[in-house]
Amino acid sequence: MTPSSQNARAKKAVIPAAGMGTRFLPATKAMPKEMLPVVDMPAIQYVVAEAKAAGLDDVLMVTGRSKRALEDHFDRVPALEHTLELKGDFGKLDKIHEATNLGNIHFVRQNDALGLGHAVLCAKQHVGRDPFAVLLGDDLINEKDDLLERMIDVQQEKGGSVIALMEVPRENISAYGVAEVSAVDDNPGDVVRVTGLVEKPDVDLAPSNLAVIGRYVLSPAVFDVLERTEPGRGNEIQLTDALQVLAEGEGDGFGVHAVVFSGKRYDTGDKLSYLQAVIELACDRDDLGPGLRPWLKEFSAAL
Repeated sequence: MTPSSQNARAKKAVIPAAGMGTRFLPATKAMPKEMLPVVDMPAIQYVVAEAKAAGLDDVLMVTGRSKRALEDHFDRVPALEHTLELKGDFGKLDKIHEATNLGNIHFVRQNDALGLGHAVLCAKQHVGRDPFAVLLGDDLINEKDDLLERMIDVQQEKGGSVIALMEVPRENISAYGVAEVSAVDDNPGDVVRVTGLVEKPDVDLAPSNLAVIGRYVLSPAVFDVLERTEPGRGNEIQLTDALQVLAEGEGDGFGVHAVVFSGKRYDTGDKLSYLQAVIELACDRDDLGPGLRPWLKEFSAAL
């Protein structure tokens, strides 16, 4: 393995977006799940904007069949822009420019649905030998929280890979990858060392209630490990299995730390969490909140 640059800072983001979105059928029969609107912006745009805010303006989306709408959304639409200019509707023009000005967005096709680990491996040629971030399109992190930038800082300081963890109720833990952790001597409060990982364990066998959520800052060493990783749970190549190898190993690129996140996170792949995201984000907006919040109170009181 060619070593990565010492103390190199992650500059590229990878967004796996090849899933079929079956939990949202029939809405996702002809539309990618990542294009489901959260208020008036597709979920995927929030994720790309998060990467941009953390200094990652080189984004690779790993897509699958029937995902052309993702490419179209981040592309220019000259006819629409011209129409809005003629109407003098510069507010809407600015809105569509937000999507096209988020950075350099590239696309690669994951031809076979072989799991998250395989999707990350599809990014090897584009990423090269520097650390990089992985953002899952189902997870929205509130823009007021700087989780990704914090993770990039920790990775640059400690090397290896960094994952995001969040406490979840014990009874829900079997829906997640779960981490076994130990304290770090110079722990600033939210950083731990990951000593083990298990994908979707039974509640009684889970090593903690710290669940892996969809943000990673990975050493390029993960590619070499993924190439040797056999299919695991669900007959898929699990990123969790590769991270376990990195956590146990030593040398350049090995070792895994975690940032324990306590901010707002929405799982837009889950119907209830998706609806909560729409409501909460709309309530926070200056143009919608003043009208929506009083109505919600009235609606709730009438239940």
